[in-house]
Amino acid sequence: MNRERKIVLFWQCLILVVFIGIWELASRLEWIDPLLFSSPTHIVQLLMDKFANGTIIRHIGVTVMETLLGFIIGTVLGILLASSLWTSKRISNVMDPYLVIMNAMPKVALGPIIIVALGPGYVAIIAMGAIISVIITTIVIYSGFREVDPNYEKVLKSFGATRWQCFKEAVFPATLPVMISTLKVNVGLSWVGVIVGEFLVSKEGLGYLIVYGFQVFDFTLVMASLVVIAVFAAFMYKIVEKIESWLIKKSNVKTSNEKRHP
Repeated sequence: MNRERKIVLFWQCLILVVFIGIWELASRLEWIDPLLFSSPTHIVQLLMDKFANGTIIRHIGVTVMETLLGFIIGTVLGILLASSLWTSKRISNVMDPYLVIMNAMPKVALGPIIIVALGPGYVAIIAMGAIISVIITTIVIYSGFREVDPNYEKVLKSFGATRWQCFKEAVFPATLPVMISTLKVNVGLSWVGVIVGEFLVSKEGLGYLIVYGFQVFDFTLVMASLVVIAVFAAFMYKIVEKIESWLIKKSNVKTSNEKRHP
């Protein structure tokens, strides 16, 4: 397993290095427009200057804070909504078409309405990050609840377990892998929601830097902001992966203990 992980990591790093090398070469030889696409060396130099004078740190801090809050709120609300739908089949049947319609709606188009309703500040941007992920989280996790083997619930009910106990002891734990997969999707969705919100209203943050870069034709600043977003999104994704590995390991240990001591 460790060998396979090392091989995967090697190829991931190799692809990244090759991509950066081709990008740098194409920019220097003007195969691509260096003004529009910049180059890795110019981006690194700009980031070093921005970090040295501290101007970009505040923007990164604002965007990361908004994204984390949007990610957490959207995920928690999605899990709570999915749980409430599972408690009543009638409610889930009533809400099913509305969830499909809300999922089909372009949430980004709601940005101006959210900003007018909540004001042009952090709250509106965080709400954008949460709203863009909460519906898909609800749908995916509720589908996971429904796909849990009904025999688990029947066995527990035969011992006198209540519906809440069945949910807590069988349904919810069995859906943890689905929840973790949803977290991976929500990482990207939260970044999209927050950056779009910053496009519309913010005066600080990485989304603001992208808009500002376009306004002053500083495309190196635009590309540098995108690189920073990619790095932090990858970092969040890796954290979710670590949580997934920890939960799987814990689940395997629990299963082994149950087999030894039935």
